[in-house]
Amino acid sequence: MLTFEEKLAIIESFPELERRDVSLGRVNFHYHDSSYDQKNVVYHLHPNGNGFVYAGKMTGYETNDKGMVNIRDFTEKALRSTIRKSILSLTPKETEENEYPEEEVWINNNTVTLTLLKEDDLWNVYSDEMLDGTFTTYKEASNYLSEEGFSRV
Repeated sequence: MLTFEEKLAIIESFPELERRDVSLGRVNFHYHDSSYDQKNVVYHLHPNGNGFVYAGKMTGYETNDKGMVNIRDFTEKALRSTIRKSILSLTPKETEENEYPEEEVWINNNTVTLTLLKEDDLWNVYSDEMLDGTFTTYKEASNYLSEEGFSRV
């Protein structure tokens, strides 16, 4: 088993992660460029060597209800690989966002229409001139519209 110091050195070798000291000597590492609400890549790394890495968007890992995999007994290779995969799973998918049109019209069964419009890095939903909602990704916005009974024109 790797020591706390060895795990810390491995994790700190990822420049995209920001260290955050928390209570009881534990350490979290955040990935601020995450395209999801999830920012913690490493959670509660403890001086006793226990800790967690976010694997909620990855397959092949046994995770807890928060999508975290326990790294207590990980080798250096396994820890590096899991952290790299975690970061990649949270990395914005620029090509996906560029595949969507800048503006779409959506309609429901009552012939109410809403406009989905990309503005800067956000997706805004408008009812005429009134802002109805703001989303960070096209997928979030389109899921919202679908759930509300709207479909693309």
